[in-house]
Amino acid sequence: MTLISQISSFKLVIIIMSSLCIIHKMLQCSKMFLQYYNFLRMLQPWILTLHCCRATQDNSTLHGNLKREGRKNFSRVGRREKYIYIPIYAAMALPMLPGNSLNKNLGKDKFHKSQHFDYSNGVRMMVGSGKPGIGGELLLGQKSQPNYSVFPNGEGSDTPSWVAFDKQVLSFNAFFQEAVPQKREEKYRVRKCKIYFYLEDDTIQVVEPELKNSGIPQGTLIRRHRIPLPPPDDECFYTVHDFNINQQMVLYSRTFMVTDCDPFTRNFLRKMGVRLNPPTSIPLDPYSNLRQEMEKSMKPLRPYERLDTLKQFLDHDRNVLRFFCHWDDSENMFGDPRELTLHYFLADDTIEIREVIYPNSGRDATPKFLHRSKLPKHSPNPKRQPGDITDRTVLNVFGPMGQGGRYILDSLKTGAVHEQFYKDSDLTLGGMVNVWGRRVVICDCDNFTKEFYRSKYGIEDFSPVQYKAPLAPKPPRPVPPYNGFGSEEDSLCSCQGLLPKPPQKDFRKLMEKDRQGLESNVLRFMGKMVTENPIDRDRLFIISFYLSDDTICVYEPPQRNTGVLAGKFLERGRVKKPGQELFKSEMSQYFSAQDLYVGARINLNNQGFQLIDADEYAFNYMEQHAEEFPRANMGSIISKIRSIPEDKQNEIKQFLTLSDPGNTGLIPYEPFRGLLVGLECGLSEHEVMMLGRCFCERQQPEAEVGLMLAVAQDHLRKKHFESFSDMTRAFTHEDRHRTGHLSTKEARTICKAFQLPLAEDLLRALLKKFDAGSEEMDYHAFLAGINWRENPAPPVLPDDALKVNVDWSREARDPEVKSINYSVLLEDVFGSVNTNSNQPNTLTNPTL
Repeated sequence: MTLISQISSFKLVIIIMSSLCIIHKMLQCSKMFLQYYNFLRMLQPWILTLHCCRATQDNSTLHGNLKREGRKNFSRVGRREKYIYIPIYAAMALPMLPGNSLNKNLGKDKFHKSQHFDYSNGVRMMVGSGKPGIGGELLLGQKSQPNYSVFPNGEGSDTPSWVAFDKQVLSFNAFFQEAVPQKREEKYRVRKCKIYFYLEDDTIQVVEPELKNSGIPQGTLIRRHRIPLPPPDDECFYTVHDFNINQQMVLYSRTFMVTDCDPFTRNFLRKMGVRLNPPTSIPLDPYSNLRQEMEKSMKPLRPYERLDTLKQFLDHDRNVLRFFCHWDDSENMFGDPRELTLHYFLADDTIEIREVIYPNSGRDATPKFLHRSKLPKHSPNPKRQPGDITDRTVLNVFGPMGQGGRYILDSLKTGAVHEQFYKDSDLTLGGMVNVWGRRVVICDCDNFTKEFYRSKYGIEDFSPVQYKAPLAPKPPRPVPPYNGFGSEEDSLCSCQGLLPKPPQKDFRKLMEKDRQGLESNVLRFMGKMVTENPIDRDRLFIISFYLSDDTICVYEPPQRNTGVLAGKFLERGRVKKPGQELFKSEMSQYFSAQDLYVGARINLNNQGFQLIDADEYAFNYMEQHAEEFPRANMGSIISKIRSIPEDKQNEIKQFLTLSDPGNTGLIPYEPFRGLLVGLECGLSEHEVMMLGRCFCERQQPEAEVGLMLAVAQDHLRKKHFESFSDMTRAFTHEDRHRTGHLSTKEARTICKAFQLPLAEDLLRALLKKFDAGSEEMDYHAFLAGINWRENPAPPVLPDDALKVNVDWSREARDPEVKSINYSVLLEDVFGSVNTNSNQPNTLTNPTL
């Protein structure tokens, strides 16, 4: 207590006030803190300690460390320092978090001081009286002033103001008075302006509308930027809370009176909680009123008649009616008939005429026959003096002429001169137009003009008027005979002009019939030589016809033990038909696609060939283009069969019935072919094959699984593929239920993942062979079949591999024709069926 007596009364008051503040803050703590505090009191070994505080000169206290009971050794820093010992309850060390300590600086990271002193005009003075204290904390009596406008936060919206109020502006109507010295007409001016406040950044812009002949600079008075408040608050800026109507604002020492605002501004300020003042009016400007009265006095007070042609211009701008006309000027000396083109402009009812001048006509090419203008109906009219034709009629003149006179306009237009002009309703086909004394006959018009008259006037007859005799037919140009040099087309082009040009090809046909992807547009036939030589009689040739340019190429495939070298037999090119004269004026005829069909005999460069078969693409192409190939047209083929005599029809029915003793409705193809060929009903071999393809019974040949697996193992062996164990684990992993079966799609995906080196069609065929039903396959059998390490297959001969590789998918090549459904044939041809068979009529394309 000796130390306490040494403290002055002033410091004692400070200590008592600090104690009261500490007690007050302790009473404001929550119940949890009180329970925790009572729990600490129960800890007997840590009670009744002293807390050391050191009094300093700046009336602040620096807290010391907690000491255990019984230890009262305290170190002194200086002689004049005085200590006070206050018994408090101490506890264990708590985490340094807010709420666990009475130290205000806990968690604070800013301790800077504001600069309060500076030089102003060379004088040292205090300039920061309103600045905050240490760390930016407000001093006693200070209030925070935000730099920008503060808007209330919306519910669930955290968007900043510069994003939420982007491109949103408050608009106010205002005015200010400006003194006008040294002028007799006016003493002051009332200048109206607009004040725009941009909500995104609190910038202000003042704009004055420009007036005609004002003589003063107008427009933007104050550019957009933040404007400070008038002194003494010039360190702050205007915000949205400083705006209201019917109040004055000082912007850079100029006083503006805000009178009103727009609806958006009014609603926005009301939502901000601003109580708006009633709007006020802008006072009148005496000098502006005087100027307006002077302008009104200069305008004549007479009733103008409004002639509105804007609607017609907007509706029909750039819409022109075009007529083809004829003017017969043969009555005059050196005159002749002329062709004219009349343009009628719907925008302003004007007419323009141009003359059609042909080359070498002997006339100068004038730009226009008639300039664009309104064409009067009755022409030539008498010349009018200036002032005869006016827009208005003036009657009853009183007073002197000129200034001071009195005029009355005649609304009835008595004595006015009315002149009629041609309109669109006056222009019709066969009609006559008076073009300043010239009789021009309208003969024809374009499609737009026809549609215009059809929609507006309902005219449907647009028969043209014949005004000139038809042109005489051109005499045929004789063509000299072919001389044997070059091709016939090249020789003909040299006769058609002085400058020889190469013959033009059919480019459109070339682009349409050229090879496109899998569409080769090449018809291939199998042919034999027509000769008596036994060696050449057995030779086979592939005759290819290219649809893009009608060229033919003959190729001989290799055959064993024939003694004939295989290769190209005929170079690709166009081949002339036999029996034509060589040196003639007419063009020679060449073989076309219609001349090639199964059974046809063709002569290619004095060598005869007979076509005995065709590939699947040729048959399909002819069937799809039956209108171009009559031999493949089923309608014409059936018509030929129907046209045979009735006795032969009965013979056909009887033969078909006897050939089917089991009454199945099917007969083999060979007897059916022999029947049609023996009847001599005019059917070629190609047409018989078309009947067989149309009414055939399909049989799908099955490929051997062992041969397919042998070919697959041969491919895998050549590619050194040995990842069969990994594939087994992958299949087992995908088989969740361990059934030993997977879908074909999943199995194909696993094979693709391991990059199984098999062709797509071969892999699809193998997966289909191991399909156990419901689109699931036995993957154990599949993996065992292709494993060439554990289950090697016998070697595959080249001929067997070639036979299997023709087509794995069995989609491009259809099954062969084995039998004919004659019951459907008889029903389609003769309309009756002699059997009870109900075989379906399928129209796919089998291979013969």
